[in-house]
Amino acid sequence: MTLGPVMLDIAGTALDDDDRKRLRHPQVGGVILFSRNYQNPAQLAQLCREIHALRDPRLVVAVDHEGGRVQRFREGFQAVPAMGHLGDLYDHDAQQAIRLAETFAWVMSAELLSYGVDLSFAPVLDIANPISSVIGDRAFHRNPEVVCHLANAWIRGMRSAGMEAVGKHFPGHGSVEGDSHHVMPFDRRSFSEIEALDLIPFRRVIATHLTGIMMAHVIYDRVDPHAAGYSRFWIETVLRGQLEFEGVVFSDDLSMSGAESVGGYPERARHALDAGCDILLVCNNPDGADEVLESLQDYTNPTSQLRMIRLHGQAVAPGLRESEQWQSACDELLTFNHRLGLASSGDLFE
Repeated sequence: MTLGPVMLDIAGTALDDDDRKRLRHPQVGGVILFSRNYQNPAQLAQLCREIHALRDPRLVVAVDHEGGRVQRFREGFQAVPAMGHLGDLYDHDAQQAIRLAETFAWVMSAELLSYGVDLSFAPVLDIANPISSVIGDRAFHRNPEVVCHLANAWIRGMRSAGMEAVGKHFPGHGSVEGDSHHVMPFDRRSFSEIEALDLIPFRRVIATHLTGIMMAHVIYDRVDPHAAGYSRFWIETVLRGQLEFEGVVFSDDLSMSGAESVGGYPERARHALDAGCDILLVCNNPDGADEVLESLQDYTNPTSQLRMIRLHGQAVAPGLRESEQWQSACDELLTFNHRLGLASSGDLFE
């Protein structure tokens, strides 16, 4: 059995019969975990083992674990600060910020991999702009050159741990006010304005190494009438053609309000695949997920299947937490958080 193009969520901290049935569907290729799926590290490891045992090749287990506001597993995990704090440090000590970005990314990735999570959807490549509260300090910096430096360091850290990177949200979500979880955002800028700012990090990071890219649920209406995740212009012409990206293209969650512009769940899935997406995220709506799976019964894309195999994480050597590298990296992370005045993980996640 090959991996299918749909990545789904599950209901709780262990698989139930409905989860198992759905995840065995041939059009499923992965699982995205949320905070509701986590109790403690031992439970997470058992859950990932059970998910991986369902299929061969095994399903990809993913999570949004950027740090700061967007870190799904908290109690029992190292607290990773928001990326904007590294950008602030860069303004005073660029080399230190780059070194710590690589270190913190290694901690984040190694810890997830040690429990069986293959992939964290990181780093954010959006430009920091006060207009966007949903991005905010999730972005490294307002300067695209700084974003490039820190994002490349973050990716080096992820890959050194054995995890591939997924940059988001193409072609840039930082300059729109609306939150695509709840509304359909519009970006009124011209292509030349977007290219001169938002596309710089994507172009530079693709040129070094990036395995996946997640699309933005944003309509750039002076460029294309469709939301980016439904746009052949943004995916095939710009991302694949001009930027020469050969990795995996993820839709953002098709259950978000920003995904509703083309109709119901089957229509959203078909539009995203036709535009060039390899993997469809369908979260927090089991009925919608079933509609998508039913609508894709005969779908196949061998190229996407080959791309997806690269998303599996590498096994972490036993004794991670006893290693000198782990102890040193965690000490640096704790020191950094204390200097920010974020003494506890609870402070980091507000």
